[in-house]
Amino acid sequence: MAITAHRGASTHHPENTRSAFDAAIKLGVESIEFDVRRTKDGGLVIIHDDRVDRISNGTGRVSDLTTAQILALDAGAWFGQAFEGERFLTLAQTLDLMPTSTRLNVHLKATDDADRSKLVATVVEQLLHRELLGRAFITGSEPILLEARRVVPQIEICSNLPPSRCAEIGCRILQPSNSITTAELVAEAHSLGIEVHPFYADDRDEMRRLIACGVDGILTNDPETLQSICSSFPPSDHSQEPLK
Repeated sequence: MAITAHRGASTHHPENTRSAFDAAIKLGVESIEFDVRRTKDGGLVIIHDDRVDRISNGTGRVSDLTTAQILALDAGAWFGQAFEGERFLTLAQTLDLMPTSTRLNVHLKATDDADRSKLVATVVEQLLHRELLGRAFITGSEPILLEARRVVPQIEICSNLPPSRCAEIGCRILQPSNSITTAELVAEAHSLGIEVHPFYADDRDEMRRLIACGVDGILTNDPETLQSICSSFPPSDHSQEPLK
């Protein structure tokens, strides 16, 4: 079963930062999820929120700040003194960190239609340039996924849509809320050739429940705990072979 480190190993490290990604890589997780937004000057930075306030010493919307302004912020002190001085990363810096064995869950966050078009185009361009289409996929809203497929028809996409809608748009990776993930949902998705990777589980009992449902993987902020659960859990009879 594939373990996806959600925003890196973000239980013990500030999310979407080098330290969180390095910790996940050291654990040897199968996949890492990270969020990408466009800045005022068209840069690509790794941040979940549409504002920098919650996870930095700055204020303001990402779309109103330049790349240089965002990269100058402290993105670690809010989490703990040990991470003071941690910086935001660009998409290029993040891709440079990732081992060739790691699957990349690239979650795109757009502010409006115009931003969506530019965001998708610039992100896909970087993935193409680095020849990452074999192990990277785009996650996001349905309009983002359809735009990504319009730009590059062969790119893999991931959604939280119902399995039937995933099949209609050619999405082979389902990322449902853990709260709606059941063995029946997994079976339906598998019957359509779709992987199921619930978002997310940090609680041990919930991890065990999802594994018992036959999921193909789980997103978690605490990949080390999930690894320990997986190592003691009997293999599922419901899992499908990974995508080729």
